[in-house]
This record gives sequence, structure tokens and C-alpha cells, in this order.
Amino acid sequence: MKRTIIDGRTVLLSQSCPQFLDLAVFTTTRPHQNFASADQPTDLFDAIQTLKRELNAVILAHYYQDPDIQDVADYLGDSLGLSQQAAATKADVIVFAGVHFMAETAKILNPDKLVLLPDLAAGCSLADSCPPAAFAAFKAEHPDHLVISYINCTAEIKAMSDIICTSSNAVKIVQQIPANQPIIFAPDRNLGRYVMQQTGRELLLWQGSCMVHETFSEKKLVQLQVQHPAAEVIAHPECEPALLRHADYIGSTTALLSYAKTSSRSTFIVATEPGIIHQMQKAAPDKTFIPAPPINQCACNECPHMRLNTLEKLYWAMKNRAPEITLPEPTRLAALQPIQRMLAMS
Repeated sequence: MKRTIIDGRTVLLSQSCPQFLDLAVFTTTRPHQNFASADQPTDLFDAIQTLKRELNAVILAHYYQDPDIQDVADYLGDSLGLSQQAAATKADVIVFAGVHFMAETAKILNPDKLVLLPDLAAGCSLADSCPPAAFAAFKAEHPDHLVISYINCTAEIKAMSDIICTSSNAVKIVQQIPANQPIIFAPDRNLGRYVMQQTGRELLLWQGSCMVHETFSEKKLVQLQVQHPAAEVIAHPECEPALLRHADYIGSTTALLSYAKTSSRSTFIVATEPGIIHQMQKAAPDKTFIPAPPINQCACNECPHMRLNTLEKLYWAMKNRAPEITLPEPTRLAALQPIQRMLAMS
């Protein structure tokens, strides 16, 4: 995928990945020329550390971020770990290197703190697949159902939910619900299917999905297995069922990292966003990690939203104390309760 700048906007161009064409234009958090201007420090790592001290800031980053951002973060994790850190932090400023719903979660938990997101256009295809108005109508059709929503959703969807979950704790949370209680699971149908298989529970699934985890090619995965017969396939449960059936181990990004470190195998085919491989290589430098291939000849297994954040944008967000995440207080309060239930049940 190529990038160009048109009128201060970052434009992503793709000829081999049509599903990304509707995401073609992203507004940057600051005019692009400022990223390369004379007032930008030559050592961004040092400048960011200085700003952290001045602001009493903490940088939270997801495993799918650029390696430079991972290396400058105070805490690196998956959605559950990041939520727990956001809930516990004593910092005055939270800089969230992730996507919009993650920064929203931090703001829900910290209404009096300044929460910054390096690029406001860093959204989520899975969150976008569950529009609030449509979900409200769906929920109204099933008034007896408890709503468990994957954390990869907007604050509005969280506010309509009874409990939030992550890929790390979804099975555990569903297992705690009485067997006679019907459940709506939203928005990821693939994670929902996996939870159904693991718990034996029937769930009413909202039909959302992550475009990155849908792009992996089963055919190419099998070809890789033939080329690397000793390799283990490790996969995220957001992947399609056809891919998961080839997996030796299925888990959240944190679980995949832990498994890769402790497994006796030396080669792994990794079926999730390849940003996690940076940490896998750091944790197990003697092992080989091969990203699962996408359907097309492109970088479609990289999340275009996650990759909008850069070290430069992170610096300018801290320097300018913007862009800031804000939420209407009624929405924040309604979304807070299901997140607190998740944290208590985890």
C-alpha cells in the first residue's frame, strides 16, 4: 500500500486490495509538512521521553503498532491489558497509541484525564461494522437477551451493552453467565463462533468482522505449512473459521506471544496482524516467525488504521496536547458500567 499527501491529507492507495479503497482518505492530526519541519527534534525518542516527564504522561500501545512506537511505550499489550492499565494509571495524560475505540475506553475510565490519540482517523473496521442505530434496533428485537460486546466497538455500542469482553477473557466471561440466559454477542461473528465452540453456548451473533483477519488466505497458509512442516500455526480468534481449523494454538495477541515464547517449536506461522511479531522476535530471538499471507499480493494483513499512528504523530500529539478524545457524559457513564463488570469478572 502506498501513501501520498494531497492538500494536507494522507491518502492510501491500493490496486491489489479493493476492500481498502473505501478507506482511501484519512485526515492527519496535523498538517503533514509539520512532521518534517525544522522545529521537529532530530531525536524523537529523547524528545518524547522529555514530554512524558513534563506532562506526567503514560504511553499505552497496542501490539499492532509500528515497532518504533512499541519501543517507546510505557505499557504494551492487548485490549484487556490496556484497559487494565488505563484503569490503574496515576498519570495526568494518557497517550494512546492504538485505534479510536481503545482511546475511548481509556477516556471512559478516566474522565478527568487528558487522553490523546496520535491520529483521530485511526479507526477500526470491526467497530465500524456495528452502527449504533442498527444495533439498537437489533437489540430491541431481543429484549430478553444479555448483551456481551467485544471491546472492539464504539462507546455508543458499549453504552448499549451489559458486559464488555476481550479476546483474552470472552470465553471466561460467557462461562460465568447462567446457562438459561440468552446472549447477544457483538460485534465480531468470528470471535463469537469461537466462544460458542469453547463454551458450548448458543449465542446470537451480530455479523461484524475485522477486515484484516478476513484477508488471510487458507490456500497460501496450507502452502506455507508444506514448506515449513515443523512450524506451528498460531492464530487470533478473529480469523475466519476456515483458517482457524489449521491452527495449532488459538488465542489473543498476548496469549499468542506467551505461547510462542514457551513452545518447544522453533518456527511459527502467525495468523494475526504482524505487528505482534516485533515482540515475538524480541522475546524469542532464536525462533522464526512467519506472517500468515493475505489473499492478495499486498500488505493487507497490516491494519491500515493502526499504521496511521507514527512516532512523529505521537510526538506532535504530546507537544500540542491534541487531538484529544472527548465523550458526552451520559454515553461515558453508560459505557463505564459494562467495562467495570468486565474488569471485575476478569
